[in-house]
Amino acid sequence: MSKFLYFQDAETIPLWKTKIPNEISNSDYKELPVYKENLLVSTSHVSIPTLTIFQPKFEKPNQTGVLIFPGGGYSRLSIDKEGFKIGKWLSSIGITAFVLKYRLPSDVIMEDKTIGPLQDAQEAMRYVRENVKRYNLNIDKIGVLGFSAGGHLAATLSNCYNDVVYKSNKTSAKPNFLLLIYPVISMEETITHKGSKSKLLGISPCKSSVIKHSAELHIDKNSIMTFIVHASDDLSVPVENSLKYYLALKKQNVSAELHVFEKGGHGFGLSNDKTNLHWKNNCQSWLKLHGFL
Repeated sequence: MSKFLYFQDAETIPLWKTKIPNEISNSDYKELPVYKENLLVSTSHVSIPTLTIFQPKFEKPNQTGVLIFPGGGYSRLSIDKEGFKIGKWLSSIGITAFVLKYRLPSDVIMEDKTIGPLQDAQEAMRYVRENVKRYNLNIDKIGVLGFSAGGHLAATLSNCYNDVVYKSNKTSAKPNFLLLIYPVISMEETITHKGSKSKLLGISPCKSSVIKHSAELHIDKNSIMTFIVHASDDLSVPVENSLKYYLALKKQNVSAELHVFEKGGHGFGLSNDKTNLHWKNNCQSWLKLHGFL
């Protein structure tokens, strides 16, 4: 298995061991990483997905695994602030973290760009489930954490884990829990993040496509327990995204917890310096309450 090192204690592996599904070969489409002080902070034009794995050093880890989907409006990945830093934090509290560098929707490299990110998300979840013994995980304690557009991908996976979007084995791609941080949820014009919507669905998507990709419209009694964080003054992704998702879960009596900050804007990552509250502490308490920590 080939591997690459971004950090001393993290391993990066290719997601797909076979031909990438839905792929259009295009040698001119090359990844565009952005570095700051020799650290990869963001990337775009992703065509080869990877998983970067942060393992806890605890003698007795709690056997919980979390897949991390960075945000970036489906046009780039904020892979340091909403990926690697999150992986390091989770591993520090005993959780094995898997940062997914997923393909971004593009007609240039995908036959159907609306399913490209979901294909990667499903395969990443299947990889973790198939390797629980390798990473000392409990198969019933595998969750997903998504930021912004990565939150939309996480919510989409929670609704569409059974959708046949590529030829796969029978391993379940269903998460056991969701952690959504200032997520894009809806494709409804009045509250969506227009950049994410146009990147994923195109400039003028049909009504059925908008409905299909609005995660709040597909909640039922079997939906997944969820922890949500948002700021009221988020001008990029309106807080109504999280409110609608929370209310949809509540209506179906699905376990859900929502934290709304007065201030914080969008993209604050682990630390919102506009409040005296710390969502990661709330998150740890929620994980502990439900037996994941």
